Amino acid sequence: MQLDNRVIAITGGARGLGFAMARRLGGQGARLALLDVDSAALDRAVSALHGDGIESGAFVVDVADEASVAEAFGDIAARLGPVSGLVNNAGILRDALLVKARDGRVEKRMSLEQWQQVLDVNLTGVFLCGREAATQMVEAGHEGVIVNISSISRAGNMGQSNYAAAKAAVASLTTTWAKELARHGIRVGAVAPGFIETDMTASMREDMLDKLTAGVPLKRLGQPEHIAGSVAFIFENDYFTGRVIECDGGLRL
Repeated sequence: MQLDNRVIAITGGARGLGFAMARRLGGQGARLALLDVDSAALDRAVSALHGDGIESGAFVVDVADEASVAEAFGDIAARLGPVSGLVNNAGILRDALLVKARDGRVEKRMSLEQWQQVLDVNLTGVFLCGREAATQMVEAGHEGVIVNISSISRAGNMGQSNYAAAKAAVASLTTTWAKELARHGIRVGAVAPGFIETDMTASMREDMLDKLTAGVPLKRLGQPEHIAGSVAFIFENDYFTGRVIECDGGLRL
């Protein structure tokens, strides 16, 4: 897909990986709809992009809420036109062991709230936004691309029952949607990042960060721009669909 003048929506687009994707796709001529729950962060992101000459609009949304998602995508269509692309990037962490025990006694368990919050945002949010985007693409009668952000944690990772389950499901959704939507000229792909240098990793203790980095064959963390480049590849390669790009420096959990 040629991105020039295409409307591309990015969830979680106000910061981190989402903002890096916005900068990359906007630099290739896309008109951006940034979706996020944080209105102040959205305003800062839009201002920064405008400073780079990139057209973008801010749309406040709770991706886990059906009415909020429908309203946001309706606003995008009204202000910018129907979307030609979507990056399902919004996600949260609520890490915990399934059960934490000492001397045969369970002291703590992952709560249902921790489980449900992650599934609501990281999986249901992908479904809701993907459904709205696909509806707009089909009804507008133009080709489209949906990119879902999974994770190498989809293979399973300690302390992340909720996150791993959601990201594995996102990979399955990608394949399913690719099969269903191909007849409408819509391609669907996914990117599974490894350990990326973000605000979260920047806040880690130096010894923990060193241990994390040591496990990566390339011996360094990825940059947000690496993930943005993987997303851009899916948009640009018109024969790519139904597959997951692992961008992880060679790491396999």
